[in-house]
Amino acid sequence: MKDKPRGPETWNAALNETAFRALYEEHFDYVWFTLRRHGVRERDLEDLTHDVFVACARAWDRYDPSRPLRPWLHGIAFRVASDHRRRGRIANEVPVGEVLGAIEGPTALEAVEAGERRRLILDCLQVLSDDQRLVFVRHELEGESVVEIARTLNIGENTAYSRLRLARRRFTEAVRRRVSRSV
Repeated sequence: MKDKPRGPETWNAALNETAFRALYEEHFDYVWFTLRRHGVRERDLEDLTHDVFVACARAWDRYDPSRPLRPWLHGIAFRVASDHRRRGRIANEVPVGEVLGAIEGPTALEAVEAGERRRLILDCLQVLSDDQRLVFVRHELEGESVVEIARTLNIGENTAYSRLRLARRRFTEAVRRRVSRSV
């Protein structure tokens, strides 16, 4: 069987431009935050979010509409983030601090504290293996049940619970180490 070229002209007919645009607009924020939770730096989020939707469009013919869409998108986002980390593009980069402009909302101190908490969480997520991070993020941050996570990942429930338990322990230890160093 000859491979078909992969491009917009070969996408599943059910995912036409209008349907894709609706999918993109409805789930853009979810994919963005999913990538962020999986360790993607702020400056790479836009490109990788688009990469997720390109991969989604290419794989649309393999999506089972009887299953929830978000776990499927999460899986794609997870793989995109994981591939990005493996390529090592972020290994030697030095992040530049963000400049806060004059905006309504939290005070400067609240914004700094929220940013520090967010950095602490994202840094501590990096100590987890990909498998542990996937279960931890989906359960602790997105509120999915362990049973649903196990089902969508095609792993045993005991395996999912074990990954969650180990992830919680490693994450808590990482937070304690970071906090004790800063005190």
